[in-house]
Amino acid sequence: MTYAYTPGLKIKKLTKVYKRRVLAMPGEVLVQKDEFLSHNDVVARTYIAGDINMVPVAYIVGVRPHELPKVMLKKEGESVKEGEIIAVSTGLLRYFRKEYRSKMSGKIEFISSVTGMVAIRSEPVPIQIDAYISGRVIEIVPMLGAIVETPASFVQGILGIGGETHGELMTIAPPDEALMTSQIGESCSGKIVTGGALATYEVLMKAASNGVRGIIVGGIKGRDLYRFLGYEMGVAITGHENIPMTCIITEGFGRMSMAKHTFKLLDSLEGKLASIDGTTQIRAGVIRPEIVVPLMDMDISESKGDEDLANGMDLGLRVRIIREPYLGAIGSIVNLPQDLQELETESKVRVLVVQIEDGRRVTVPRANVEVMEE
Repeated sequence: MTYAYTPGLKIKKLTKVYKRRVLAMPGEVLVQKDEFLSHNDVVARTYIAGDINMVPVAYIVGVRPHELPKVMLKKEGESVKEGEIIAVSTGLLRYFRKEYRSKMSGKIEFISSVTGMVAIRSEPVPIQIDAYISGRVIEIVPMLGAIVETPASFVQGILGIGGETHGELMTIAPPDEALMTSQIGESCSGKIVTGGALATYEVLMKAASNGVRGIIVGGIKGRDLYRFLGYEMGVAITGHENIPMTCIITEGFGRMSMAKHTFKLLDSLEGKLASIDGTTQIRAGVIRPEIVVPLMDMDISESKGDEDLANGMDLGLRVRIIREPYLGAIGSIVNLPQDLQELETESKVRVLVVQIEDGRRVTVPRANVEVMEE
């Protein structure tokens, strides 16, 4: 039997989700093993040194550089507050008094009697990471964070923009209709809206202006996505865009109806709190945008759980094509030829034949499809 091995987009009604929530540098872990966390509970915190600001204090107070240490009211290593006087010089008359008030809070790093400069380091910047999902701490990662586990519904998209966010799911359209601006209103504020086959630039802007936390839709046109971002999206990794909401595309570019099983699952979860992340990486180390809906009251043993796809692909398996010219098309494998076939590029690869939902049978390289885990 010939198999193809490829990661797949997961659509799980109930599965165990594990999240490793760790800092990029050592710090303080604030949770304990077996503790139950909400999505916004802080797991770990650390601090990074503030920026150095060079101030020509000697020039400001009217003394020579070598006289600076004498007029300083603060010494190296001492803390200062914004607006606090840190240097004073006086002449023969009190009217010649000059002073310097710190423009920031921080610490005196050094005082130079050669240049007359004072270096003030701003206060340390706190860096923290939250749990992202509601769940139980199953492992502590010393000085870095923890691993959180939760039973949840789990859906992966094909492309996303924007980082982690949270909100209640709200279905606003059936899976095969384009979203309309009239469907976005004040009631959507703070929500993650789902449904539809297309989100236009106008819909994205209306959603952002109404405080929508996230939007999950079947398709989007590339020009609308670039217009919303304000620049052409790169091919490396998404998720760090400076945008007011997260957007997850479940099917692909253009008008594409959301897969029925995806829509049915999301619609059944309406009103529940979801954690979503638009981070996407399509090259080495594939990362897919995700929707996680914790179901803390569910027993994972009641579900079939994760299916074992270690044996690769087989006839009848549902897949999604992830490359042009059939990007986003969904269908079932009907043939797995064993012999290598030559492409237009003259390279020889293993292929498979997929019968897509419109009835066509197309032949594509096996690397161009993803298993749809359900």
